[in-house]
Amino acid sequence: MKGFLEDANYSIGLLDEGATLADVIDNCIYEHTHTGKKAFYVGDLGKLVRNNIQWQNVMAPIKPFYPVKCNSTPGVLEILGTLGIGFACSSKSEMALVQDLGISPDNIIYTNPCKQASQIKYAAKAGINIMTCDNDIELKKISRNHPNAKLLLHIATEDITAGEEMNMKFGTTLKNCRHLMECAKELGVQIVGVKFHVSGSCKDLQTYIHAISDARCVFDMAEEFGFKMNMLDIGGGFTGSELQLEEVNHVIRPLLDVYFPKESGVNVIAEPGCYYVSSAFTLAVNIIAKKTVEYDKLLPSGVEQTRNDDEPVFTYYINDGVYGSFASKLSEKLSTIPEVHKKYKEDEPLFASSLWGPSCDELDQIVENCLLPELSVGDWLIFDNMGSGTLGEQSAFNDYQRPLIYYMMSFSDWDEMQDAGIASDTLMKNFFFVPPCIQLSPEERFSTAA
Repeated sequence: MKGFLEDANYSIGLLDEGATLADVIDNCIYEHTHTGKKAFYVGDLGKLVRNNIQWQNVMAPIKPFYPVKCNSTPGVLEILGTLGIGFACSSKSEMALVQDLGISPDNIIYTNPCKQASQIKYAAKAGINIMTCDNDIELKKISRNHPNAKLLLHIATEDITAGEEMNMKFGTTLKNCRHLMECAKELGVQIVGVKFHVSGSCKDLQTYIHAISDARCVFDMAEEFGFKMNMLDIGGGFTGSELQLEEVNHVIRPLLDVYFPKESGVNVIAEPGCYYVSSAFTLAVNIIAKKTVEYDKLLPSGVEQTRNDDEPVFTYYINDGVYGSFASKLSEKLSTIPEVHKKYKEDEPLFASSLWGPSCDELDQIVENCLLPELSVGDWLIFDNMGSGTLGEQSAFNDYQRPLIYYMMSFSDWDEMQDAGIASDTLMKNFFFVPPCIQLSPEERFSTAA
């Protein structure tokens, strides 16, 4: 039941009604414990189907365009393509991946804010016309290399929360939009809409109100220049929580109904990435080394020492790190808590611990401080919500071995796709039946023998 990261001939296991993803993880760990102890993912592709149903129930008619850079594994892209979702691509390689699925160029947007001329030419040749732009230099580059381009002006949003700095500085001001329209008119470039992006870390949903209001101003401005605008891209920032989705919808729906009603002919789209894939993937890693360290070296700066000096403090090294599946840890806080796979008693003592990747690099720290029972080399840790950020990316660490991916889907999710008429023959070739999971004794199931 192996799915390969770069191999289109991946497989998807159909789970019997009695089997769960936890059973799959248990059995994969049992297999890996005796064959090589490589890190691996289990991807629940049925989660993509359920998340899409949730999106349609809450956010329709806003059409999702999935950012390929979020997770470009073949199972994910093919399922999302089958569901009729569009794709937001940031590079030539991503555009090529999506084209190989037979996706229409009309369902692809080139969203990189800093495009290479050669990749703009590739988009032009492929018929991928819709792309974003936020400055006059980019505009001139596009005009030279893609005469049929249709631009979405990327406007900035003020998504700064108290005590935090803006994550990225992309997007233009309302004032500069007029200048860009003047340039576009002179160059003969079409401007067809507006894009903005609100970070998923933004706590103030009023930011959406300001952004949609600004977008309406840009649409009004475009009329003065004779541009016929028909697209609004409200970006990503959707975390995957149904509550967050409903909260965002509650804020934006009234304003969209007023500023961009159905009769206006404006198509509203979004770029949900983490929303679709983050919760769909679980990562299992193995402890490859262990040592005892001084407690004060483990504590974050400014934290007072409260432990007993007699208690040991452990540092564990695992077979995946920031140069692999935890690359996002270099720029943001890890959002998932490690779970110990083996069973341990409820009253078993917990010890201050830190987790590090295999590179022995000072940057390769996964978890700075957590409480774990004492573990041994060969034990397994489980990380949930690992579906976005690095799956499909090359590693900068030469010795890093990409984790295998085991794609799974329940029969109920498969039936849901069939009932919706979206289970294509092409997709069906990748499925196989997974018999009931091996019934292991607790000793076998949680064995960590070398």
